[in-house]
Amino acid sequence: MSKKYYLVSLGCAKNTVDSQSMGTLLSQAGYRPTDKRSEADVLIVNTCGFIGPARQESIETLKELAKRKKRGQFLVAAGCLTERYREQVASEVPGIDGILGTRRWMDIVDLVQQLRPGQQYPQPLYHLPDVPTVGKDEKGVHRVSVQGTSAYLKIADGCRRPCAFCAIPLIKGTAVSRPPEAIFEEVRALQKAGVQEVILIAQDTTDYGHDLGLKDGLSFLLEGILREAPEIPWVRILYAYPGYVTDRLIEVMARSPRVVPYLDMPLQHAHPQTLKRMRRPANMDWVVRTLEKMRSAIPDLALRTTFIVGYPGETEEEFETLLRFVEETRFDHVGIFPFSFEKGTPSEPLGDPIPREVKEERLQRLATLQEKISLERNQSYVGKVQQVIVEGANQGITVGRAYHDAPEIDGMVFIEGQAPVGEIVSVRITGAMVHDLTGVIVESTGN
Repeated sequence: MSKKYYLVSLGCAKNTVDSQSMGTLLSQAGYRPTDKRSEADVLIVNTCGFIGPARQESIETLKELAKRKKRGQFLVAAGCLTERYREQVASEVPGIDGILGTRRWMDIVDLVQQLRPGQQYPQPLYHLPDVPTVGKDEKGVHRVSVQGTSAYLKIADGCRRPCAFCAIPLIKGTAVSRPPEAIFEEVRALQKAGVQEVILIAQDTTDYGHDLGLKDGLSFLLEGILREAPEIPWVRILYAYPGYVTDRLIEVMARSPRVVPYLDMPLQHAHPQTLKRMRRPANMDWVVRTLEKMRSAIPDLALRTTFIVGYPGETEEEFETLLRFVEETRFDHVGIFPFSFEKGTPSEPLGDPIPREVKEERLQRLATLQEKISLERNQSYVGKVQQVIVEGANQGITVGRAYHDAPEIDGMVFIEGQAPVGEIVSVRITGAMVHDLTGVIVESTGN
């Protein structure tokens, strides 16, 4: 009988892609996945190490598996946390048998095969060869994570942006783009598999191709994807960097109905001085002009962004500037996070001077404002017909997403009646809530 592995994936969609890639390699080597921990020969946690709460969740998950580990089972800690804090992980979680950094996910089989049944490992086996070249050391595995009929496709890894609060360059290294030919091959395979939505992800999608000598690389890539996979109806862009949304990108989105009119552009703040301390683009005039330009060219555009409150030095005046900006700009979706102090980042000398209760109070004020805006934005859809991708159905209620909702992070559409999962259907919107919509099926568009 083939051996089995149990894999827990923590953190973001980019981590999920790495997890699915590791699973593919293990399956090719004769291991079968199982969702029952007790049945597995190998237990794997693909950890997240982005901020403190994520690290704590990873440590707790590893400790729980280590405590319940049976004789003959091996526990492997992989991913972002082990890339940066491998010695700390090993000391905090006795019972880990192997450690694999996020940049070496493709060596999971080599590491697992070094673990010998019946052998005890007082110290974890580390698998840390030279850092690979992204896209050239992936062992032929497609860098995608398929969720129903949607698929996340990783187009690059690492980041070269200087954001003072962020540990990603310490974990992932600088930005490295995957070859366009590999990405085109993957979208052709996704089209053949019947995928309805491809979601392009990277730490910064708008930096794609810089290291390959491509000018306006994301636009080039989008045009290639649309050409190579003409039957995939939705292509979505996540994680655009302010200052790098070009006129060509706007033009490609505006003339290509298959590129859904949605953009996730994390801005992090709206006060120039706060942004300068963050080492982020601080030209808010450019941001306003670009958003106006996009909305003019793409009238149905849905915008998501992310803000950090309580960054060191943030005054009440600076925070109120952020509130005014959100009120005036009217984003469809906003993610809000309190500042999380990270050792080793450029912001470390600033410390963490703003009290937790002040951060929480500002977060709640911003969230309350955005909930009002989100509700009003959703109410504008009532009475209109929208295309909705069906993700599930239960007891006469169908659940799906419209173009202005990315999976997992945005809202849903709850529909009276049933439609096949994976199909795109026309839905008349009948009601609106802060995050979600309700509606009735008008007609099916097919695949």
